[in-house]
Amino acid sequence: MAPLLEIADLQVRFGPVRAVDGVSLDIAPGPFGLGLVGESGSGKTTVGRAVLRLVPAAAGQIRFDGTDVAALRGRALRDYRRAVQIVFQDPDNTLDPRMRIGPAIAEALAAHQMAPRRQAGRRVRELLAETGLDPDFAARYPHQLSGGQRQRVAIARALSVQPRLLVLDEPTSALDVRAQARILELIGRLRAERRLSYLLITHNLAVVSELCEQTAV
Repeated sequence: MAPLLEIADLQVRFGPVRAVDGVSLDIAPGPFGLGLVGESGSGKTTVGRAVLRLVPAAAGQIRFDGTDVAALRGRALRDYRRAVQIVFQDPDNTLDPRMRIGPAIAEALAAHQMAPRRQAGRRVRELLAETGLDPDFAARYPHQLSGGQRQRVAIARALSVQPRLLVLDEPTSALDVRAQARILELIGRLRAERRLSYLLITHNLAVVSELCEQTAV
């Protein structure tokens, strides 16, 4: 079976600094998890951001479903960014503190034309329930939720556009032990139910052993 995502000899530079130098990875179609582990500052997060085209690649190639990601433009690039979503380490950096949870998720639905406006509220409530949250949380602000609940909202927002691949950038490291366990259980369940692939960036080998078929160091 052909890989869903292929990274070949990826290089990313910030001025004279080689943040990523010659990384090659393959991620199979879901359900499948690849764990990317390494010490702090080794370039793990930069690899994930390069996959999303949040940082430019200096050399190498990233292919998604056989298509060169660097060559995507216009609608094709928008479709790619719907198919590949990222969940960051700290949900506080991705949720607008002035926006209620419901509109924050509905914003993603509208941006990718995933649901008519009149159906957005119902879809938001379904996504909150799917990620283990009370649908009434749609009316709350991020500061009214715990760290684990905010991370679930971030996951619900990523899932709202029906991605095929998730980049999970240390999704539990900012949480306490109990919240970590619940988020990991959620990721495992969603992977099976939605047949997701993901790149799990972490320094925790126990997390990788639980959720990933392969590990890259």
